Amino acid sequence: MSTFRERLYPDHGQYLEVQSVLHTGRTEFQDVLVFENQTFGKVLVLDGVVQLTERDNHIYHEMVAHVPLMAHGNAKHVLIVGGGDGGTLRQVLKHPVESVTMVELDPGVVEISRRYLPDISHGAFDDPRLTLIYGDGAQFLATAGRQFDVIIIDSTDPIGPGGQLFTDAFYDDCRKALGEGGVVSIQSGCPFYRGNEVDAAVARLGERFGAAKAFLAPVPTYANGHLALMVAGPKDNFIPALETLQSTFDSIRLQTRFYSPQVHHAAFVMVPRFDDTSHDDQREVPTVGAVPDWITRSVDRRKVVSRASR
Repeated sequence: MSTFRERLYPDHGQYLEVQSVLHTGRTEFQDVLVFENQTFGKVLVLDGVVQLTERDNHIYHEMVAHVPLMAHGNAKHVLIVGGGDGGTLRQVLKHPVESVTMVELDPGVVEISRRYLPDISHGAFDDPRLTLIYGDGAQFLATAGRQFDVIIIDSTDPIGPGGQLFTDAFYDDCRKALGEGGVVSIQSGCPFYRGNEVDAAVARLGERFGAAKAFLAPVPTYANGHLALMVAGPKDNFIPALETLQSTFDSIRLQTRFYSPQVHHAAFVMVPRFDDTSHDDQREVPTVGAVPDWITRSVDRRKVVSRASR
């Protein structure tokens, strides 16, 4: 059985066994791989980086969508930049919004996701409230000429095609397109390794929008199992009272697997390790003696005894 290996940081990565390859190829913009894994189901990989899996994608998609929508409380017009797999779109459409505009750079990602990962979008692309535009999200926002209640930046990492969605100019255009009381949500990488960068990004957003906060989503197949997301807007209205969130949650009969009003509140509590960034980017390579042979040879999983079975 073959193995997919993803190098997350210079000294850290993850691997997933590949049961079968469903698709491999290249779109106009990026390499795409779809394969099946026994634990996580179907896996979507873009340019060598895991974007989602069937088993844990709902955690990210629910948090990036429901946190800003519930914080707003009455969003009617939503913009999604990116999100070609349709997972975020599916979550947004669970709310009583009037319109969703989705701007995706790569038609190939939409096509491949609809073909091989249809359960991620679950028919969302056929919803009449959706206007799907293929094009550059940054260019769209620069000339949008209209405002949105919630803007969700569902992008890849700030390299390659997604790089321009993390610039000050792009954030300024987001602010101009955000209505009064509006909220924008953005992903911001792994706070365990990049706490200083998360803090700097929140500060940048605060300067441009007026207020910003970071929150967490525990996604097992993302770097170190924790993803930092950010919300920003002209007002610090990101954490409504629990009673208010619960009332909205119940009134729209929101069906979720991870998000809840309680999770909404808890997600904004940064654990102490993520607040301690004194060691970020200061890792030293330790001096070691002889390396045990099991570090360099394959491990037979049948011979590995877990603590639970001892």
